[in-house]
Amino acid sequence: MGKMDGRVALVTGAASGLGAEDARVLAREGAKVVLTDMQADQGRAIAAEVGGLFLEQDVRDEARWHEVVAETLKAYGRLDTLVNNAGIVRFGNIEELSYADYKLQIDVMLDGTFLGCQAAIPHMSRDGSGSIINLASIGGMKGMSAIPAYAGAKAGIIGMTRSIAVHCKEQGYRIRCNSIAPGSIVTPMTAQALAELPEDGEGTGGHTHLQGMGQPIDIANMVLYLASDDGKHVSGTNIVIDNAEIA
Repeated sequence: MGKMDGRVALVTGAASGLGAEDARVLAREGAKVVLTDMQADQGRAIAAEVGGLFLEQDVRDEARWHEVVAETLKAYGRLDTLVNNAGIVRFGNIEELSYADYKLQIDVMLDGTFLGCQAAIPHMSRDGSGSIINLASIGGMKGMSAIPAYAGAKAGIIGMTRSIAVHCKEQGYRIRCNSIAPGSIVTPMTAQALAELPEDGEGTGGHTHLQGMGQPIDIANMVLYLASDDGKHVSGTNIVIDNAEIA
């Protein structure tokens, strides 16, 4: 038996990188997985690989969130796990970053996480339990001058996660809410972002190459832990997976 047998998981940003690996691991452990992304072709390919359902979604769209949850319930009858993974990064220090790029990052990551939690919690509480896993970052915990908006969004996710966990406990819901803060992980988004940086890596703490970085499976294994009964007493925490980058 798999650790996720009989459970349904919704993973955003699942067309590549961390989200795709989360979907693979959850499906391997028996979950029915709904994958969402704006990259429809890639998302459908991953969904076919894991035997899941792909739904095109812009996580900034409040109405679409309610549609995605409704389609999940129609397909599988329940929602047990939500992984708010969708993310984006635009580099530029506080003097250089445009307001448009600032807003894009806040809207996708912080607002997208808020909207996902708000849409999912009523249905999880109806079914009696659930696990929400929000992807934060060590970027929200340490200073990196090149990513003020990204850092702000990820720091906000950490604070929001704790508040949601407390709310669910106060309401008597058996819904756990945690965040994961990865360090440097090899993903397509990371590779593309690093390629856009100057060779000296100014503003990134020296993280300018992929050597020695973690792998998506390192994060997906923690997602599985938090989604399954292994993490049944863990809520309201931020779990750092960074190989001591911020030690």
